[in-house]
Amino acid sequence: MQGYNKISPRSWLAFDLNVLRRIEFDSIAIPFSGSGELGGYLKRTGVRVAANDPLFSTWADSYVHIANSREELSAEDIETILEDAYVPDYELKNPTLANWFSETDSWWLDNVRRNIDRLATTGLKAIASRIAIAAGDYVFAFSGENRRLRQPLSNTFRRLSSLQPRPFDNRQNNTCSTKIPDDFIAETHTDLMFLRLPAAHAQPLRTHLGRAAWREEWIRGSSGFWDKLENAAAHRLGAPTETKSQYIQLLEETLQRASHIPKWAVAHVEDGFLQTQDIVDAIARIRRVDAIYTKDFSELTGTKAAIITA
Repeated sequence: MQGYNKISPRSWLAFDLNVLRRIEFDSIAIPFSGSGELGGYLKRTGVRVAANDPLFSTWADSYVHIANSREELSAEDIETILEDAYVPDYELKNPTLANWFSETDSWWLDNVRRNIDRLATTGLKAIASRIAIAAGDYVFAFSGENRRLRQPLSNTFRRLSSLQPRPFDNRQNNTCSTKIPDDFIAETHTDLMFLRLPAAHAQPLRTHLGRAAWREEWIRGSSGFWDKLENAAAHRLGAPTETKSQYIQLLEETLQRASHIPKWAVAHVEDGFLQTQDIVDAIARIRRVDAIYTKDFSELTGTKAAIITA
């Protein structure tokens, strides 16, 4: 859902952190988290982090980085998750997996999803879901002749489980939610809002997500939720828009809802549809703009990033 998925995440992360270090704040709201890495870094500096994203698959990643303070998968948990992972049943519990994966991989993902529900806590389920999603993404890295180099998914899950972020407790009430971003903003009280603007698009969300849509269908257990999710987000920032003026109107409505948050940092990627000045003008109609920071990533993607503080 974010416009940040076309470039090295670490490049964006360094830019984001460089700008945020210039602002004084003890708590931050991130309405479109996209990934939990930024919040995870800020958590380790003692900041209270409230992260949100309407996608459940993104919530799992954010939870691991931000909300998890002490839980880790045990060897017994991993055995539970991988129990009979390749054993086919009468039919797939989630038949939409067959639209994305081979029969064998579909059974593995279906069984692992069922086994994750057997874990004791929400935190353990989030950690396991994040790893399983990474294993599913691993499948897409192979095609044609290099497919023979692929490891079995159970082996991949075990390897990925050893690479998970270690839990960290900063003694703050860090939270992750899956609300519509405008609703999250209205209900959240922090020193700073970091609003990573979603990329403008005119497509239904499932189409806009492309291959990444499988993650949401896997974690939710079906594909029957898309219409409900899109209807809930309709006429809000992140919904499909046909024109620049429509997008700007939705942005201004979101910023109005955030008037109670003292400081803003609005992150934008120039993609030919919206220029940084368009965003600056929209912010300035509501609040005085303090500074504009830019970073040229043209060598990687032909885009330029900006963060506007207000």
